[in-house]
Amino acid sequence: MEIIQNYVYLADNQLAELQEIIAQKDFTKIALLVDENTHRYCYPLIRDFLPKHQIIEIPSGEEHKNLQTCTHIWEEMTKAGLDRKSLLINLGGGVVGDMGGFCAATYKRGIAFIQVPTTLLAQVDASVGGKLGIDFQGFKNHIGVFQEPELVWIDTTFLKTVSESELRSGFAEIIKHCLIADAAQWKELLEKIDFSLGFQALIQQETQRISQLVAHSVKIKAQIVEADPLEKGQRKLLNFGHTLGHAIETFYLFDPEKKLLHGEAIAVGMICESWIAWQRGFLSAEEFQEISAFIQSIYPKILLQEVDFQKIIALTLQDKKNQGNQVLMTLLEGIGKGVYNIAVSEDEMRASLKYYAHAD
Repeated sequence: MEIIQNYVYLADNQLAELQEIIAQKDFTKIALLVDENTHRYCYPLIRDFLPKHQIIEIPSGEEHKNLQTCTHIWEEMTKAGLDRKSLLINLGGGVVGDMGGFCAATYKRGIAFIQVPTTLLAQVDASVGGKLGIDFQGFKNHIGVFQEPELVWIDTTFLKTVSESELRSGFAEIIKHCLIADAAQWKELLEKIDFSLGFQALIQQETQRISQLVAHSVKIKAQIVEADPLEKGQRKLLNFGHTLGHAIETFYLFDPEKKLLHGEAIAVGMICESWIAWQRGFLSAEEFQEISAFIQSIYPKILLQEVDFQKIIALTLQDKKNQGNQVLMTLLEGIGKGVYNIAVSEDEMRASLKYYAHAD
């Protein structure tokens, strides 16, 4: 077990240690938040290591990350008699962690919560940093708060319950962390991992290497968040790929045939925003081609239609990093170095989407 920060623990099948940590706290009552998938596949792994608890189940999926589901969670917490010395444990991916943390932070003006992320995406990104929120009127993470959890328990044993597509989605954030902060690790990804095996095979056959990549990403995010907890400056680096990525994800959110996983949308966003950086002269042509080719070799092509570009671009106007009427992006100033608060135009965004749509 490795402690990244005073509240972020990295472990591998060490849930008994989590049991001891919870036992040391004086919680009056404990509730466990799950969705139907984590209830079925992940709860059996942790059940015997938890004190007496109440289960609250919500439906899975980004489309349920809203006030209606929050109301259900608050109602169940109230029925269970949770007081201000109670604990909510969030067992799941980014949706469960974001929404569960938000509900805990606002219930009775705030109770303690623990994040137990079960997906790769949640382990390397969503669970760390204290960002909590829900979607509102179709805008991603539009309502939320900053609140650090009591504990983040990242146990890689849960990754064996995750689908191929969800593992691939989570890996987008590992790529992002390398591109904004560690050029040497980026080269490791390109040269030393055989992605043709598939992500489930990598989890089984390259367990130690995957654990090291998870630890690497968590350390990068933790260091950035510690320096800028409320996203006034440096923390904006973590938004690389997310301005257009979130817009694309939001645009397709309620279309069952085109709905994207978060990492799939962020992969497109990283290509498009790297294209803008290349056009600005921040990236060399070789660097851009390396980024674009690598990401496209892992992620399936998303069929963006030019008729939809303006609607996608319009969604970037609601991005939380914006100031006034300016869309502000985090771009790359060479592989391994991000730069934030870069104003970009609609024409640049449209051209980058067009590049992606027609790229081989």
